[in-house]
Parts: sequence; structure tokens; C-alpha cells
Amino acid sequence: MASESPVRHRQSPRRRSPSRRQEESSRSPSPRTKRLRRAQGEREAGRSREREDSRGGEKRERRREGENEKTRRDVTDMEVGDKRRRGSGREEAEERKRDDERQSRGRRERSTSPLDSRSSRKSSRRSPERASASRHDEGSNARGYTEEPNDEDDSIAKMKAAEEALVKAKKKEEPSFELSGKLAEETNRYRGIALLFNEPPEARKPNKRWRLYVFKDSEPLDEPLQLHRQSCYLFGRERRVADIPTDHPSCSKQHAVIQYREVTVEKPDGMVAKQVKPYLMDLGSTNKTYINKDPIDPQRYYELREKDTIKFGNSSREYVLLHEGSAE
Repeated sequence: MASESPVRHRQSPRRRSPSRRQEESSRSPSPRTKRLRRAQGEREAGRSREREDSRGGEKRERRREGENEKTRRDVTDMEVGDKRRRGSGREEAEERKRDDERQSRGRRERSTSPLDSRSSRKSSRRSPERASASRHDEGSNARGYTEEPNDEDDSIAKMKAAEEALVKAKKKEEPSFELSGKLAEETNRYRGIALLFNEPPEARKPNKRWRLYVFKDSEPLDEPLQLHRQSCYLFGRERRVADIPTDHPSCSKQHAVIQYREVTVEKPDGMVAKQVKPYLMDLGSTNKTYINKDPIDPQRYYELREKDTIKFGNSSREYVLLHEGSAE
């Protein structure tokens, strides 16, 4: 068996087809292509950063402009408020116009950068509306300045009218020197004892000679009691203050009072006249007061009439009211 030659076994290099070359080139780009692509990506990233920076700068510029405008408005509002207090309306309007002119000059003198040019274009597009709004604001402000003194005059007139009304009301109120409440209780004392009763303003002495006839078990006792010398008579067990003592244990120290009061009465002919009539009041006694055997409420006036019978507590004594003209 003959030996094969080495030349025969040497493998010759394969030739690549053009389609395969293209596939390999697309799969693995060359270093030059990589460098070009990298440079292109860096350029695009730089451009995007520049765009973002430009947008951020534009936003910052707008914010600064808004803040500056706000501070200028605040300052002008404060100045206008101070000038309003001084009452110089026309000077305020003129000064406001000057401030507006200064602001407009400042806007014109700003540097014209691409960002400013864009903002100026936008402002120019909206300028007619803003101009009309600014004219309306200036007109309203001017009207407010001219009308403000009138408002102040109206407020002053209202204050004067209120003061005059208060003065008239004070003049109409008449001073009252009557005692009331705790002061009346402290000053209404007799022989060191606080009285439970104050005479009313209509208290008067009687015109008729009223008398009290005392009966016990339907039998008269002693002489009748005269009730025409004073405007009131106090009944009770406290002899230091009682005008007519009632010594029965069921009676209170200050049991009741007969008070003469001047009241308005209509006569049968329709005429109105004033009369002094007797009234009875229970002073909050423990065992009550009776008129014709009927108990009466405390702290309330009850008119007494001729031949009325009064009884205090559980006492068996009865007091009959009569006057000098009463029929026997």
C-alpha cells in the first residue's frame, strides 16, 4: 500500500462567499465603525444635554422674572398703601405710571439671548390681551383712587351719625336713684334688723280712715287698730320692727304687710281717676296668710276690700277691715 503524500493531506483555505462576509461584517463591526458610532452617540448626548440645559435655563429665567415681578408689585402695593393713608390720590396714580414705565424700560434693556427672544415672541403673541387687561387695571385703579376719598367721607359721616345717636340715647335715659338688689337689702335696715320688704314708688298714705277690728272666737278684743297714719303696716313676731305684733308661735318674725298704693281707677261715668287702696302681701311666711279663709301666694299684692277678714298662720285671731264710713 503506497503512502499518501503530505501535499494531498494539506487542506487548502476555504474561500468565503460575499454573503457570508456581509453577515460577519454585520455581526462584528470594525474598530473604526465602533469609534465613529461612539463619537456620534456622544455628540447626540451632548446635544440632548444642551437642550435640557437650555430648557432648564429658560424655566429658571421665567421663575426669576416672575419673582422679580411679584416683589416689584409688592413694593408698589406697599408704597401705594402708604400713599393712600396720606390721602394723595393723584400723586399715587402718577407714581404708578412712572413705575410701570420703569418696568417696561427694564424689560426692553434686558439682554437678547435666544431664550429671551423666544419669551419675547410668546409675549408678543399675547401682547394685545395683556395690553387690554393692563389698560382695564389702570382704569379701575384710577377710578379707585378717585373714589377712595368719597368712601372715607362716607365712613366719617356714618361715625358722626352714630355718635349723635348715642348722645341722644344718653340724654333720653333718665338717672334712677332708687335702691335695688343687694344694696337695697343692706340699706333697708331698722334697729339693726334687715327688713324683708321695700315700699314701692306708688306708696301713699290713705285718704280714708281704715281700721282693723280684732276678733277671737267671734268676740271682739280691745279697741280697733288705726291704719291711716302710715303708708304701710308690718305684721310679725319681731316686736322691734313689727307695727302690729302677732305673738302666736305659728306666725313668722316678719309675716305680712299691708301697703297703701296709688292706682288708676275708671269711674262709672268713664272718667279715669287715681285712688289710694289697701293691699296685702305675704312675706314668705311658713304658715301662710289668709284672706276670707283663702291662702294667698307669697310676694304678691292682693287688694283688700271693705269687710275682708285677714288671718295669720294658725292663730285663731281674725282681723276685719273697715273704715269710718262703713255701715255697722
